[in-house]
Amino acid sequence: MSSSMIMLRACRPRRQHAQPARKFATVSSTPNGRAPLSRFEPNDNVDYTAFATKVPILRKILGRPLTYAEKVLLTHLDGEHGEKITRGSTQLKLKPRRIACQDATAQMAIIQFMSAGIDRTAVPTTVHCDHLIVGRDGSQTDLAGALKSHGEVYEFLSSACKRYNMGFWKPNAGIIHQIVLENYAYPGGMLIGTDSHTPNAGGMGMIAIGVGGADAVDVMSGLPLEITAPNVIGVKLTGQLSGWASPKDVINKVAGVLGVKGGTGSIIEYFGPGAASISATGMATITNMGAETGATTSVFPYSDRMASYLRATRRPELADALYVAKGELQADKGAEYDRIIEIDLSALEPHINGPFTPDLSTPLSRFGDAVHQNQWPAKLTAGLIGSCTNSSFEDLSRAASLARQALKAGLKPQMPLFLSPGSQQTAQTLKREGVVDVFDRLGSTVLSNACGPCCGAWDRTDVEKGTKNSILASYNRNFTGRLDGNPATHAFISSPEMVMAKVFSNDLAFNPTKDSIKLESGAYFRFQPPEGDSLPHGLYEETDHVYDAPSTDAETVGKCTTDHITTAGPWMRFRGHLENISNNTLIGAINADNNEANKVVNQVTGELSGVPDAARDYRRRGLPWVVVADHNYGEGSSREHAALQPRYLGGVAIIARSFARIHEANLKKQGMLALTFAEPEAYDKIRPSDRLSIVGLDSLAPKQPIRLEVMQKDGTRWATETKHTLTDEQIEFFKAGSALNLMASRIVVPSQ
Repeated sequence: MSSSMIMLRACRPRRQHAQPARKFATVSSTPNGRAPLSRFEPNDNVDYTAFATKVPILRKILGRPLTYAEKVLLTHLDGEHGEKITRGSTQLKLKPRRIACQDATAQMAIIQFMSAGIDRTAVPTTVHCDHLIVGRDGSQTDLAGALKSHGEVYEFLSSACKRYNMGFWKPNAGIIHQIVLENYAYPGGMLIGTDSHTPNAGGMGMIAIGVGGADAVDVMSGLPLEITAPNVIGVKLTGQLSGWASPKDVINKVAGVLGVKGGTGSIIEYFGPGAASISATGMATITNMGAETGATTSVFPYSDRMASYLRATRRPELADALYVAKGELQADKGAEYDRIIEIDLSALEPHINGPFTPDLSTPLSRFGDAVHQNQWPAKLTAGLIGSCTNSSFEDLSRAASLARQALKAGLKPQMPLFLSPGSQQTAQTLKREGVVDVFDRLGSTVLSNACGPCCGAWDRTDVEKGTKNSILASYNRNFTGRLDGNPATHAFISSPEMVMAKVFSNDLAFNPTKDSIKLESGAYFRFQPPEGDSLPHGLYEETDHVYDAPSTDAETVGKCTTDHITTAGPWMRFRGHLENISNNTLIGAINADNNEANKVVNQVTGELSGVPDAARDYRRRGLPWVVVADHNYGEGSSREHAALQPRYLGGVAIIARSFARIHEANLKKQGMLALTFAEPEAYDKIRPSDRLSIVGLDSLAPKQPIRLEVMQKDGTRWATETKHTLTDEQIEFFKAGSALNLMASRIVVPSQ
């Protein structure tokens, strides 16, 4: 018996040339103004000399002083801009230096990028697994649950990162924005991220813009980012924060002034003598939550606090290099803003925003009255500290200082207290400095280094849905039902310090700056203002084990994993619908004939089409087809759909140089032939236009070779042998069409 088949010669990714990663650069000084882009990309540089050279040229072209935001934005123009740049109308084409993607949005973005058939991302790109870990019982249990529930998503993202030269931050590594701040953000740079709070990096003087997946794919592919030249809102800061006031209170106040739409079409730029008094992570808190005003992004000019943070996070080369451009890393004297908001930090009091909207801002001194006037649920039922907005060393050490006061007085939290650390690096540093121990002594639930409740990934069990209650969080958003899925929950936003103090009294109106708490002894306790350092003593802990660098193996030609055969991500919802999920069959594999993904020539019509389309057309015509593959075909996940889908679309055999063990077994179970070349070099002789005949299947037997006859388009014929590992039982699977078909044929129906 022989079978003449159409052949799909797919599954061979193009050659990639990944740069080796190292933990930190070795250059101790950078007099030429150049430094590695990051510790993980030592061969890609930041050039501050070029920045300092470009800015005067831009100033001359525009004929006016420039805001800091304009300097950074326009030094990232894609080529020369030949027309006058007008805020609010001119379309800009920009070239960001890097891309960051969180796991929930990265899935579709990567699938789109794979379909483009490009070998590697055009700019450094990272993927961060932070959104899919549901917070409930604590880090260890919750992480295990996420690995079980979303294992295929993580495998897909990890595999795609290896394939396309992207960095992969593993589950529990940290929240995307904190990872970026600690490893990639630098003054004068530009990045985009597939998350609205990407502006967090503006705390390090970076233009950081949240975008959708399609925009990210454009930049991954080498295209520019297109935006309308933003207006610039200036926030002038004077004075200095003290006492209970924190950076969170700055942005809570700004959100109250601008509202949720007041920043639309604008960049919020902070300036003035007060700006330099705020820590780098405090500035990041402010720029992070600027997203709640609708702003394109928010940014601070350079201050020495940024250089200190660079050094503490093991990036001294950048701290040294930026001095070449220090004078230009701020707004020009006389720069004009479209609107100016003035805040005296010395007079600023704590603010609490909410409920149900992040721009309903109430000063603490009036908050108690607001609780009663608005009849908000008076009992506070949960406190939540952390998130990408407020999980820095400074935030949590200041909160811990208040906890120590309360513990010393014999107080205990009156409600569940949850901590979401921002990153493994910060969490381990806090543990070293004794801060995590304080949270443990409180009996708080320390969640994974992930978004958790902040993005709605909170499996709350202590309050039934529909029950009115109040919670207080140091997060950035509090829309109806966002945190716990309960539309009756009144969520309020404040600083970590305010959350910590208020959990010791379940009275929502409690004002820790002046109210006292009665102790069991009958005495009264009153909090003193919080204290804490902005940076740890010494460097942050080194936790690079949570990061997978792009492959350093330049010779990855031939890899075709189960992620290439049937991608995960958004396709997972079709796992129970074979017709739909078959639309992703082999769309991630690279056709060795043209080095492109999901582009094959239909050998009957001569048209170029996607793999599933060609396979369906062959099936409709009654033409069986095969895949010819390289080494270790089917490595990775054990997903059976990678075998079931080709079978469903009319495939009859996979002929490879070698197979991954589990996938070979899955192919047999689905009644497909898994054949290997007896002479591996035969793989290179086969072309997509060849017609193949598998000869002698009527005498198929264990350990017996199978002859493969090849007829080329010009009529030339040649033959080779293939091997298989089929047992007698598995041969019956093949003859019956699948293991299930064989089982069904053996069922004896009782006679009536």
